[in-house]
Amino acid sequence: MARAIWNGAVIAESAAVERVEGNLYFPRAAVKPEFLRDSAQTTVCGWKGTARYHDVVVDGQVNAGAAWYYPDPKPAAANIRDHVAFWRGVTVEG
Repeated sequence: MARAIWNGAVIAESAAVERVEGNLYFPRAAVKPEFLRDSAQTTVCGWKGTARYHDVVVDGQVNAGAAWYYPDPKPAAANIRDHVAFWRGVTVEG
């Protein structure tokens, strides 16, 4: 079972994660939406497509852009459609 934890809260938990470039991508359904806030931040990956970001918010503390996902990944990254990954101090176990 993989888990994403920040500021003492479990943000996501699932046994069905995808590993891409060393990052674990959690199914969207395994991520607790109450801890995510939309962000305007985007980046572009040559083979995955355009990433969108969420801020992770726990107990009033904000970790800006700490979660990302590909809403419309390129065909080579189709396995991470509807999945979310974490960084910037979010601990990912599993």
